[in-house]
Amino acid sequence: MHKLASAALGPAVMSLALLAASAHAQAPIRIGVPIGLSGANSVVAPSVVQAAELAVAEINAKGGVMGRPLVLDVADDGSGAAGAQRAFDSLVFQKKVDVLISMETSAARNAGLPIVTRGKTPFIYTSSYEGHSCNRYMYVDAWVPEQQEAPVIDYFLKEKGAKTFFLIGSDYAFGRGMLSYAKQYIEAHGGKVVGDEYQPMDAGDWTAIISKVRAASPDALILSTAGGVPNVTLTKQYRAAGITVPVGNLGVDEGTAKTMGEDATGVYVSSSYFTSVDSPANKAFLDAMRAKFGGALLTPNDLSVPQYEAIYLYKAAVERAGGTAVDGVVKALAEVSFDGPRGRIQMNKQRHAPLTMYLGQVEADGSVRILQTAKDVDPGEQCPNLK
Repeated sequence: MHKLASAALGPAVMSLALLAASAHAQAPIRIGVPIGLSGANSVVAPSVVQAAELAVAEINAKGGVMGRPLVLDVADDGSGAAGAQRAFDSLVFQKKVDVLISMETSAARNAGLPIVTRGKTPFIYTSSYEGHSCNRYMYVDAWVPEQQEAPVIDYFLKEKGAKTFFLIGSDYAFGRGMLSYAKQYIEAHGGKVVGDEYQPMDAGDWTAIISKVRAASPDALILSTAGGVPNVTLTKQYRAAGITVPVGNLGVDEGTAKTMGEDATGVYVSSSYFTSVDSPANKAFLDAMRAKFGGALLTPNDLSVPQYEAIYLYKAAVERAGGTAVDGVVKALAEVSFDGPRGRIQMNKQRHAPLTMYLGQVEADGSVRILQTAKDVDPGEQCPNLK
């Protein structure tokens, strides 16, 4: 009787197992995107979301990842620490996302990382930042100071004859970290820093600092302000004050430059991506963005393109690992690559990526004219002790 019952139940059990396996194969892979839809990053964040939406749409149109569709869960982190804690917590522990992929302020990233660790969630950070942020679950596909700052400073020293520099930044990890590196680099290459000043991330009045710039009379300005809003206010105010020395902005993206209008004209920027990059992959990406978003398209930039590429890198890691299990994906993220609008991207240098870097200058229409190109710039020592 027992054997007969077992035989009778066998096919039913097998059918249930097959149904369960089929359901799992179709269950979506959830990508969490904590991002500053409000606060300092609100100028650029919507373009990052658009880039993510395109990547997900393209991948799903081709069958998803191992037969599973991708789904985006976007959460506003307010561009700061308190909002990031809420956004990360919601995505990791309530939405139970499989991965976090996002551009954020350093303050938001630092606040979210303990939650990433507790939740054991892979995290691809797609924002350029001050460097040396290390976590066993985090990878970075954007630039660090060792890749980005030398083109601007070298150009000012050699081509513009600048000897004295004034530094202005937002008073948090990114602003201070970027300008600390700038000061060391300037002084190591024969220049002199005659002033460095900082304001809170949400500062809107730069009058006192601009007065100090005028008094110091530097040969060049180096700016490192948060997200989009401070870049807009600071640039408008130093222009209105009649300051005409060369300006290098370490924190402005092409999309934000367009929102500044004529105030951004002539500003020098260093980036791993400009829309003017002349390559078949970039042309195909821009065509796809225009086709998807039409007149609502926001300018693709050096903060949105890494988001697009990171989703493809995660896809490749899942496929290499044979699924979304955390340990397999974290290991695979260092091994996979993706050929995208910025060229081949592989996060194989201590969880960071060698990048082709461009020195550009903003034109009157907000586009960027590329002046110099440096191929495959190494990020340097970022996380030597992270295994």
